[in-house]
Amino acid sequence: MKTETNENKGNGMIARRSFLRYAGIGAASVGLLATAACHHDHTVVINQGVDIGTGDIGILNYAYALEQLEAAFYTQVISSPYSGISVSEKAYLTAIRDHEILHRNFFKAALGANAITGLTVDFSAINFNSRDSVLGAAKTFEDLGVMAYDGAGYLIQNPDYLTLAGKIVSVEARHAALIRDLLVPGSFAGSDVVASNGLNNALSIAQVLSMANAYLKTKVSAVNYNYVVA
Repeated sequence: MKTETNENKGNGMIARRSFLRYAGIGAASVGLLATAACHHDHTVVINQGVDIGTGDIGILNYAYALEQLEAAFYTQVISSPYSGISVSEKAYLTAIRDHEILHRNFFKAALGANAITGLTVDFSAINFNSRDSVLGAAKTFEDLGVMAYDGAGYLIQNPDYLTLAGKIVSVEARHAALIRDLLVPGSFAGSDVVASNGLNNALSIAQVLSMANAYLKTKVSAVNYNYVVA
């Protein structure tokens, strides 16, 4: 087992405290996360993939996996912009990239030793030189992210974690609306994502991972979460 120096432990705690303070989560939950980070049996490697684990740590890892995917996607979009990208579109996508990187880093800091490994992506199905291909993929990722948070929120036990998820999914919904309107003006709340009762559609963890894994070489599973959408 790798021995962590006191300095590294301190830096890790500072990162987690900074993350929670930014998210508006109290000191009590810092202690809970610090305790959780001392245990290493929440996540396992399965067939060169990873399982998110159990309980609230599992749900946080689930979100962390999706944020890794989105951060990697937008990083590549900005590093190699599609042909004919406008100044405003590049600014929008850069802002989204920055948000997704923050979200990814937040979860990594909060999870500490319980975080799943860094995931290897597979974007071979996306033509990063094509606006339609890039924005189509962005729409998929953003809609998927919102429906993932909505579908898994009821599984979260710690109210502080639920508050955090609510703050992040609110930003993801803003991203989704923007991307949709870039593709088709006025489609920000289409009937394919917003039900007739005015509520956003939700997907189960199994449904989300089935779609997300199409863009991941490191496959993610959730053997402890065979639940339907509430």
